[in-house]
Amino acid sequence: MIDHVSRVPFAFGDLQGCHAPLRRLLDTLPRAPESPLWFAGDLINRGPDSLATLREVVGFGARARAVLGNHDLHLLAVHAGIRKMKDSDTIADILAAPDAPALLEWLRNRPFAHHENGMLMVHAGVLPQWDLTLALELADELQRALRAADWKNTLAELYGNEPRRWSPDLKRKDRMRVAFNAFTRIRFCTADGTMEFAANGSPASAPANHLPWFDAPERRTRDVTIVFGHWAALGLMLRENLIALDSGCVWGNRLSAVRLSPDPRERTVVQVECRECAGAGRGD
Repeated sequence: MIDHVSRVPFAFGDLQGCHAPLRRLLDTLPRAPESPLWFAGDLINRGPDSLATLREVVGFGARARAVLGNHDLHLLAVHAGIRKMKDSDTIADILAAPDAPALLEWLRNRPFAHHENGMLMVHAGVLPQWDLTLALELADELQRALRAADWKNTLAELYGNEPRRWSPDLKRKDRMRVAFNAFTRIRFCTADGTMEFAANGSPASAPANHLPWFDAPERRTRDVTIVFGHWAALGLMLRENLIALDSGCVWGNRLSAVRLSPDPRERTVVQVECRECAGAGRGD
């Protein structure tokens, strides 16, 4: 019989192709083969073993709950001919792999948000004007569009910095672009939710009149525990209703996993060093 404890998920920060640290971390976790494994996006790119990392996560089958990050979407965009590969990319091995079609199809079918047991996992963040219902509706709209037959056209339209602020009056293309950027790129915004995309330093380096998205004073998802990655300079951060997981593995720091107990006092952290990935991290 599967007990309740064995079903508590473990959530992982950005892997970014760092396969060896992932294996070490998995070996370090308490033996609970039924526990769901949550991945906060950016499974691949910049680290040395993107193909092995993606295959590992896909191999978990239904245990894996992974949301799309900006690097995952970049891989899909390169595959679709929408974006060019960068010098710092480590995704060529995926594109050239014999199982590339299956891997890319699996990735394209990942969601932008995962909500379960009062916790919402996204890659980067949510805008302060969104409540949980709206966030899930917008994530579902993006997910359905990316799974449609014309997904390449849709993905091409999602790239761009404007508009930077949410409004319920936005037309479909602009609405989806705002949601796309919030779920996969946001770090800082103004109090009214206007996003800023250039800064990627620590919260102390916030541009004038900006603050971390999760500290926006009127954020409407404060009653939901949000699990996210994307922000290596922020690092591992645990608050009662906030779990930041990107502890900079691809920069040679650490890979983190957090046991997502409903009781914040029972959330445990497991980390491993990522020395073999030092120097891999460049850019977003």
